[in-house]
Amino acid sequence: MKQEKNGRIGNLPANINIMNPVPNKDAKSIVKLVRKDGKVSGYELSDGQVLSKREGVQLAKQGGIRGVAIASRNGSEYLRSLPDGDENNNLGDLPSTPQGPQVLS
Repeated sequence: MKQEKNGRIGNLPANINIMNPVPNKDAKSIVKLVRKDGKVSGYELSDGQVLSKREGVQLAKQGGIRGVAIASRNGSEYLRSLPDGDENNNLGDLPSTPQGPQVLS
């Protein structure tokens, strides 16, 4: 992520994050983005678990995901990478997988 400059991070306001949760000791990392029609619809975690966008935000709020902050756009919360100087782990640079059909049980 780009350095903060003049109250901005890249083209975004530096205060875009509404919450920076503290990760638990056993918190997982996001390893892939799940996309539907080109938009992020969920996250794959380092333990193989796949979460919807909403579930990912809730888990992050509980400290279950490391390296992310919660931001809001148009009233919808989503996860953002925390700046750590390593662009390889930015969410936008992670591999993506298409959203498969949902299996109802």
